[in-house]
Amino acid sequence: MEDRVKVTIEDGVADVRLNRADKMNALDADMFTAIAETGARLKHDANLRAVVLSGEGRAFCAGLDVERMAAVANGESLLPFPQLDQRTHGVANFVQHIVWLWRELPVPVIAAVHGIALGGGFQLALGADMRYVAPDTRMGIIEPKWGLVPDMAGTVLLRHLARADVVRELTYTARIISAEEAIACGFATRLEADPRAAALNAARQIAAHSPHAIRAAKRLLNQAVASDDVQGLTAETMEQKALLGSPNQIEAVRANMAKRMPNWSNP
Repeated sequence: MEDRVKVTIEDGVADVRLNRADKMNALDADMFTAIAETGARLKHDANLRAVVLSGEGRAFCAGLDVERMAAVANGESLLPFPQLDQRTHGVANFVQHIVWLWRELPVPVIAAVHGIALGGGFQLALGADMRYVAPDTRMGIIEPKWGLVPDMAGTVLLRHLARADVVRELTYTARIISAEEAIACGFATRLEADPRAAALNAARQIAAHSPHAIRAAKRLLNQAVASDDVQGLTAETMEQKALLGSPNQIEAVRANMAKRMPNWSNP
């Protein structure tokens, strides 16, 4: 697992680092599996008080591995996982679980983001309770570029953070935003020169409080926004399932790989 995710725990604070720096921590099958295993390990740690999630190297997470996109152009499946409509992890499918597990952890999770957090990487950061971002950070919902929709719990999480029109504009345009705009929109919590150091400091402050009070607070805050999460996650899956491998989705991938304008077929 450590070739994809490294975890150290000290005084109740878990320091979780995506460990695929040469690929800007892009999400391949091994990364998905390692994140899921990490979440399962942390969920059952009674001594856990807080979690910091960050990425090694130049970026937090570049999103889905571009090699998987290239496979689509050759007619292969995008995701080497079970059928998307299988609720393998409670209300979530396996892909959504990679993001949703941070929301379901009983303790606060702080994402320390630098470089880029795009597509699945952006959604991964959204799964945390808070996001501390470096000044150089760029974030974006880039799934439309590949003929897809955000389907890693993104549509559920985004709507609780920003105005509906802001979410729609960024989803429809696939525009990449700066750290400052992410703060203004509500996608980032704080701007920090060293987000990981700031997140670890905040995590230690959280760990100093009553663990029962902090866990109770997270349960209450999650319940406050959970009324339609099940329906939202299911709807997200069904839309993505219909898009995956469709003619226009394959054309989106081929056009991007060839750096040309796509030739769309009509609905």
